[in-house]
Amino acid sequence: MTTAHVDTTTDDGGRRLRFAVVGEVDLSNAGAVEDALVAAISNEATEVSVDLGAVEYLDSAGVRLLFRLANRLAVLQISLELVVPFDSPSRRAVELSGLAAVARLTPEASLPFS
Repeated sequence: MTTAHVDTTTDDGGRRLRFAVVGEVDLSNAGAVEDALVAAISNEATEVSVDLGAVEYLDSAGVRLLFRLANRLAVLQISLELVVPFDSPSRRAVELSGLAAVARLTPEASLPFS
């Protein structure tokens, strides 16, 4: 079984959230990763940044959870940024999936946090 965990940082009274996903995201744990992300997002949130720089492996279940997250946030009118460094193992999967059409894709975080 693979492992992944989500570290969460908030700023501006919980309006801006930054998640750092660490480990391998695949069919065995994508549901738990998605649950952790969704549970931390309140109705007051306006911006969400998901850092995939420490993701060592991302399969189709991981990509699917990112699409579901993007769709959920779009309905809530919350912007989504995916931080995927150029040298990240997950970069190719994110680029090929078309996630850039539903989320801002950047090589480094653009949301300032104190």
